[in-house]
Amino acid sequence: MEKICIIGHKSPDIDSVAAAIAYSYFKNQAESTDKYVPRTAGKINKETEYALKKFGFDVPEILDNAAGKNLILVDHNEFIQAVDGIESAKIFEILDHHKIDFKYSEPIQFEVKPWGATCTKIADKLIYSKVEMDKNLAGLLLSAILVDTVITKSPTCTEKDREIISKLSEAAGIADWQEYGMELFKIRSAVKELSTDQIIKSDFKDFNLKQGKFGIGQIETVDLNDFAGREEDLLAELNKLRESGNYHTTILFITDIIKEGSKFLVATSDQEAVEKALGAKLENNRVYIPGIISRKKQVLPKFSEVFDK
Repeated sequence: MEKICIIGHKSPDIDSVAAAIAYSYFKNQAESTDKYVPRTAGKINKETEYALKKFGFDVPEILDNAAGKNLILVDHNEFIQAVDGIESAKIFEILDHHKIDFKYSEPIQFEVKPWGATCTKIADKLIYSKVEMDKNLAGLLLSAILVDTVITKSPTCTEKDREIISKLSEAAGIADWQEYGMELFKIRSAVKELSTDQIIKSDFKDFNLKQGKFGIGQIETVDLNDFAGREEDLLAELNKLRESGNYHTTILFITDIIKEGSKFLVATSDQEAVEKALGAKLENNRVYIPGIISRKKQVLPKFSEVFDK
């Protein structure tokens, strides 16, 4: 039986990896098969590794090139964010929670919900189906939703996310999900042993806008001071990446989940337009903006307004 790889985006985060694992399980159980297998489009990050180990899951194999493969895409639908070789792959289905930028030559099943995480959708399927979900799978799904919704602080978080978090924490036997969420973010923001490239690429996505290619990375922390001494090196790496990758602009924004604001580090060919998109002036290619914690809902729409016309 030919396998179908369920895979998330490049620079995989915990939502994309957990979604691939959980949706493979759901599909195999629902269809009484073993043809669905989870894969990643790159090396996993620290909090994903931690959650997989905590709940007893193996790290999925990396799929370097999808040419000729059968795929289900989770947690993305834009080809610019997808595994190499996607143009020559057979896509059966998409399950996502982001804006739609997708074209394909034939009709496929396409599910997008405006919820805080792809894993919310998969957990919802598991909870309201006859497919059994053990406490470890519940814990992994919970981990992904807590990270993607910034422990429910993100403006992307919905009532459905909160409902599912409550159900999953009970199923996983986690009495205080907020405390567990902080545990994940402390691991996520432990950067001392990470290179500048690893920090930038830990959650980095490409976006094709009409005025060029934009790369926007985000990392969350419980203390911005952890990054204070590395800003110059991070900016130098962003500039290097912008030039080598033919980007219009590369950005890393460091989000303080306690104070609920973000420090933006920017390498760009058009500072004035980027300042317009951010609604703030850059000083030495950086600026702190209170209240900004979501790339999907607060940053990308503003950049689309300025650069996608």
